[in-house]
Amino acid sequence: MPKSLAKVHKKISKKKGNITSLHENSRDSQRLRRASARDDKLARLSAARAKVNKPHMQRVAFFQGAAKAAEGPIDVDQIQSLIQKSFQPPNPHPPPHNFLPSLQASHIKQNANNKSPRYLQRDDPELSVLQASRRPGRPTSTREDLLKQRTTTEGREYDAGFWIPDMGDADNVEVLRNWNGEWTSLNTLKYVRLARSGARHESSFPPKGQS
Repeated sequence: MPKSLAKVHKKISKKKGNITSLHENSRDSQRLRRASARDDKLARLSAARAKVNKPHMQRVAFFQGAAKAAEGPIDVDQIQSLIQKSFQPPNPHPPPHNFLPSLQASHIKQNANNKSPRYLQRDDPELSVLQASRRPGRPTSTREDLLKQRTTTEGREYDAGFWIPDMGDADNVEVLRNWNGEWTSLNTLKYVRLARSGARHESSFPPKGQS
């Protein structure tokens, strides 16, 4: 069975003593290199999984906050208001570049006073700051492009069915409130897909396609 670098290191040290004197091509040196390569591979795989899982964790955490603020199950209208506020036309006259400090301060104050955040609008304050700080004629930054892409992708998901914990089930809401923030605990929850039209159907964890 493959062993971690620490275990291999400990075993060789116990047998050989000071391992710094090992010959480069000795059997023990090769064992150490193989164990180190395995540890590196596992670390990369773990980081990749964490990156893939992060958006789902963040989404559940957002609705956990809403569940804690509610006294019981949440109806469809309330859930949809948590996902996205009603459409408001964009400001045709964005603030000038030198207005950035005031804009940042206003967003901080707004976020502090906002008791009902909307999930699909969570990037709006940062986008506004990025757009205000961009000088006329300059291309958009990578960060701004990523945020816009995420907003578009999640908007399309909402059209078809937005994946969320089932907030209409009182027992599930209680489990959600007590979620410990761990990925492995998410399979104890029930999930649904709720569309912008109000259509709703059961979903799974982790989500697959539009199921």
